[in-house]
Amino acid sequence: MQKQKRVAAIHDISCFGRCSLTVALPILSAAGIDTPVIPTAVLSTHTGGFEGYTYRDLTQDILPVVKHWQSLNLSFDAIYTGFLGSFEQVELISEAFDRLKGENALIVVDPVMADDGKLYALFPPNFPEGLRKLCAKADVIVPNLTEAALLLDEPYSAGPHTKEEIGRILRSLHALGPEKVVVTGVSFDGKQLGAASFDAKTGDVAYASAPRIEPMYHGTGDVFASALVAALLQGCTLAQACEAAVRFTVDSIARSKESGTDNRFGVNFEEGLAGLRGIIENARLG
Repeated sequence: MQKQKRVAAIHDISCFGRCSLTVALPILSAAGIDTPVIPTAVLSTHTGGFEGYTYRDLTQDILPVVKHWQSLNLSFDAIYTGFLGSFEQVELISEAFDRLKGENALIVVDPVMADDGKLYALFPPNFPEGLRKLCAKADVIVPNLTEAALLLDEPYSAGPHTKEEIGRILRSLHALGPEKVVVTGVSFDGKQLGAASFDAKTGDVAYASAPRIEPMYHGTGDVFASALVAALLQGCTLAQACEAAVRFTVDSIARSKESGTDNRFGVNFEEGLAGLRGIIENARLG
């Protein structure tokens, strides 16, 4: 039997509203991946559309957890980060990469900081600089179009875009350091929505999309990135992993749309977990 893969997931916990660790842990686990976690904060809800939420910062716990893992000689096939709430956390996660990476761990950074053309209100204007440095240490980054513009210090364009423009963005992001780049929220006609990817090792640019479903649901970026990491660890190429992640995410959105779920509550990915490995295998086999 093949050795089980292990991913260290470093995200916050939103106790209600499916995102971050409450998305990453079940999705990676359903794909057969051992998923130890480092929580960076605990919130009563996520911050999108909810007011009065509680917030407990766990910054001081991050490095002690990392050092304890080091003392146990734990090894990881990937380290996957999402929302980080401060410059201090960014610096600590950078150190965690150095301490835990080993020889072969894939570093995946989802630079969560913005959407719809705007930096999240809790971040200072220079926060993209910190995430830019963290992305430079990554093997794979997964920004949305807003985050891509901030990382590149460029004006944001909502699109639709041309393939030439998306290709330029992908290659510019690669120039920051990561070998593999995925940009989400890409549309060429306003009707289809999906992701674009660039693998510098092969030079391949690829696109994966599906019909756009309104409204925008919170947490879909975490669903996509978690499914992407799962597919990469299960042997997919970057393009295949994007196909699998788009399929899993869109199916989750469609279930939520059909049931009338409040878009703040996240998407119904749970009912698709049993089929995730099949989606990944179908993508891998083409």
